[in-house]
Amino acid sequence: QVGEEAGFGYNVNVAWSGGLSPPMGDAEYLAAFRSVVIPIAKDFNPDIVLVSAGFDAATQHPPTLGGYKVSPACFAYMTSALSSVGRGKVVLVLEGGYEVDAICDASDACVRALLGDEGTPVISEHEAARRPCRNAIETLQNVIAYQSEHWPVLRRTSSLVCLSHLEAKGREDEQETVSAMASLRVDHHQTSHNTSPEPGTAQGNDDEEPMDQETTD
Repeated sequence: QVGEEAGFGYNVNVAWSGGLSPPMGDAEYLAAFRSVVIPIAKDFNPDIVLVSAGFDAATQHPPTLGGYKVSPACFAYMTSALSSVGRGKVVLVLEGGYEVDAICDASDACVRALLGDEGTPVISEHEAARRPCRNAIETLQNVIAYQSEHWPVLRRTSSLVCLSHLEAKGREDEQETVSAMASLRVDHHQTSHNTSPEPGTAQGNDDEEPMDQETTD
């Protein structure tokens, strides 16, 4: 579903497949955010981000009421990521969820993320190092195949789908380092060019002795 009429190409859905074999968790949602959600959101550059904050996917829900394993830390991370678009204007509207404790924990984490609170939970080492499951990878690849026609930026993020959060972060840091080094080389070249002598201007050598001048009476 990519929308229709004036909204054609502006409707983006990530519909997980495979049921609970295995249940989706942090690794899968992180993959969706880095490869689909955030790239499109930044490209669209909205004035404000409105989030229907439902927590059906939150951990603690039994299989009959969701069964996914998304932690409060992951909800906090996704909230922080959304704060990088929409000029930092993000509105969360509490929606669904069934387990009160799960809703409270996830909501608390999201609010902490919005406030930049030091007590915001962080992704566990296990989930940060885990790669998304095969069902999630296939779903995201299908989404990218459809949506890249409307959002070409996704052609550059498709390689991030099958990586763990840590692997993707490492690649991002590496690319930033390469870009920074390239920028330094360009700046150095421009500086050298700007300080080069004007055409036809002679440059002397301070170490050379001055030439004797012949005088005439």
